[in-house]
Amino acid sequence: MTQSIVVQVGQCGNQIGSRFWDLALREHASVNKRGVFDEPLSSFFRNVDSRYSEPINIPVGSGDGKIKSLKARAVLVDMEEGVVSEVLRGPMRDVFDSRQLITDVSGSGNNWAVGNRFYGQKYREEIVDVVRKQAEQCDCLQCFFLLHSMGGGTGSGVGTAILDLLKEEYPDVYRFTVAVYPSADDDVITSPYNSVLAMHELTEKADCVLPIENQALVDLVMTINKAAALKSDRSKMTLSSLSRHMKSHSSVTSGHGGLSKEEKPFDAMNNIVAHLLLNMTSSARFEGSLNVDLNEITTNLVPFPHLHYIVSSLSPLYWLADVKLAPRRIDQVFSDAFARDHQVIRADPKHSLYLACALLLRGNVAMSDIRRNIDRLRPSLKFIHWNQHGWKTGLCSVPPVGHLYSLLTLANNTCVKNTFADIRTAFTKLYRRKAHLHHYTQVDGMELEHFQDSLENLSSLICEYEALDSQRDKCPEIPPRLCVA
Repeated sequence: MTQSIVVQVGQCGNQIGSRFWDLALREHASVNKRGVFDEPLSSFFRNVDSRYSEPINIPVGSGDGKIKSLKARAVLVDMEEGVVSEVLRGPMRDVFDSRQLITDVSGSGNNWAVGNRFYGQKYREEIVDVVRKQAEQCDCLQCFFLLHSMGGGTGSGVGTAILDLLKEEYPDVYRFTVAVYPSADDDVITSPYNSVLAMHELTEKADCVLPIENQALVDLVMTINKAAALKSDRSKMTLSSLSRHMKSHSSVTSGHGGLSKEEKPFDAMNNIVAHLLLNMTSSARFEGSLNVDLNEITTNLVPFPHLHYIVSSLSPLYWLADVKLAPRRIDQVFSDAFARDHQVIRADPKHSLYLACALLLRGNVAMSDIRRNIDRLRPSLKFIHWNQHGWKTGLCSVPPVGHLYSLLTLANNTCVKNTFADIRTAFTKLYRRKAHLHHYTQVDGMELEHFQDSLENLSSLICEYEALDSQRDKCPEIPPRLCVA
């Protein structure tokens, strides 16, 4: 069994991480009824004897196998103490210890240069040491998950500084990045600068990036809340069969059953991202008839080194009271996964070009249903001509908590270029006037050329996606067969 380490950076990264660990414990508790430290748990947790000043690892299968004290395979980094201190005071405090934390007090001031060039260098050795200690506790380290935002100074700056050191120190370990992009009306004026500067690093140094738009998460939460509101209003129940069958605590925004009892602001949005990660790693943690390892995701979905931005969607967003696995129900799950209103970026992949697509299913799903739905959806989806059969399928036997089955789609789709183009437009509006640049260039090691280089890198990335998208309606010419006289 392989292990992964989660590196959560900044306010956004740590809030997502907090929800991930809570929901991960809930998921394993629903499966592991005997309280035994097993292989699935070891993917993200260590079992330790905490009676000693230096907790002693208890490997899988040692002694009676019972869980003593679980510690997350995580590194928590923030240049402000607020969110990390809140985690340590909350119900998740026993999952972490002070040796996993790196904090400062003054913050990065919404400035990528301060986060990357100043704090990134100041804490580099300390971060390397903390990551190394976590890596040494792994039998087979396969992946780093980096959770951070793109708009703030710590998430974008320190986050990409950590990405750089991970590539340097652990070149053979996969680097998956969950990057939350700011909304168009973001309250951080310099977020376009931070996003473009960070994207340069993600394009060059990550193996796989899962872009998530803040506004798309808001839209998903509103969709679920609207269905729940309709359910509670008896006068409107006839308007929606969906709301009529929706169960309480059944949506992916709910943390019901976890350790955290009080829901905090942004928890609903962060729960969606946490569920995305849980579904993506389900095959690494549980058995299944068709498991997909993390290395298979990059191998099958990333045809070219820089085009590693993966569009994801979850279905169902909520569960229904009817628990029968009717064909129409699983068909609807597949249809929803490719719908615009289920994507975690504000784009419609159906109107763009697919380079490859992975379907990661969990629960009681028959292979015949999967094949039938692929055949049903194939005519409505445009695939690049040299990869017309670019489907990767995974099936894990353990469903998410409260569901019978679920589907996570991971698609390398040219629709992501629209998100990048919006960021470039916002960047250009500021950069054309040279507004706020002095806050960046006054930081040691930060030059004006970094802005131009990052802008060119982003433009080049957009051009690569546009060049592929232009082939959407082209059919390749089939060369004539060789005739032998």
